[in-house]
Amino acid sequence: MNYLITFFAFILINTSTETRELTIIISNIEHIGGTLEIGLFNRGERFMESGQAYKAISVEVKNSTEKIVIKDLPTGTYAISLYHDKNSNGECDRNFFGIPKEPYAFSNNFKPKFSPPTFNDCKFDLIADKSINIELIN
Repeated sequence: MNYLITFFAFILINTSTETRELTIIISNIEHIGGTLEIGLFNRGERFMESGQAYKAISVEVKNSTEKIVIKDLPTGTYAISLYHDKNSNGECDRNFFGIPKEPYAFSNNFKPKFSPPTFNDCKFDLIADKSINIELIN
């Protein structure tokens, strides 16, 4: 019995609540102005759906390369979807076929061919502080 109490006390005391820092460096920005709209997802279901991101971040574009630091993230698996809202209208403008007319990108620099990417295409593990580079597709 004492063994079980000691075991559960050990688990409670050693449960990690550590957080991590994610640095995202976004390059290939051809238009200064507008905003980068970034969705950080931590689940595969509903990936890239509006309003479903674990964290949504909007950053004003002032340089051809932007650096965003997200602090206090729990360890886990994440994926990023982003676009450059050049005209600041709050949406990713698309053509008749639904293809973005504004620059966009995904973690792992995944480049979709005939369909949108999945969470698995873009996922990465955050188990320590991490820096990732993402290049916009123009």
